[in-house]
Amino acid sequence: MANSNILLIKPVDGLGGEGDQVKVRAGYARNYLLPRGIAVPLTSSNRKQVEALKKRRAVREAEELTGAKEIASKLEKTALAFAVKTGEGGRMFGAVTATDIHDQLTAAGFTLEKRRILLHTPVKTLGKHTVQVKLHSEITVELNFDVVSENPIVAATPEVTK
Repeated sequence: MANSNILLIKPVDGLGGEGDQVKVRAGYARNYLLPRGIAVPLTSSNRKQVEALKKRRAVREAEELTGAKEIASKLEKTALAFAVKTGEGGRMFGAVTATDIHDQLTAAGFTLEKRRILLHTPVKTLGKHTVQVKLHSEITVELNFDVVSENPIVAATPEVTK
């Protein structure tokens, strides 16, 4: 299979940041990276751009890190509560998902991507829970939230069979 050496102009998840010289499949470079302006072919004239791209990358990463630290300090002070409908014995109807958490954080004034919320399985029980929010490659925050019943919990009554 043919490979191409390219110079990334913009960061690509799983591939690298701007200024990185990477080797990718020729079709990926030709059909996706080059037409979208994400990368340029690696030539002697393009190698001169590497230093400028690396400086820009360092500035961007420093800004992202400080922004992530600010959001992390605010998130640590945030407490979320989800009121859910319950049936007999306190069993929940439905579950609390990453989308629900994202919606509440957005309503609270936080702007972050839903994929940053690392909730592997939906929460299906009442009580206190924690979820990890990955803000940066170096910063992960544990966010505490409560799941409470919006109606009074009625004890389950055993059925009598005749």
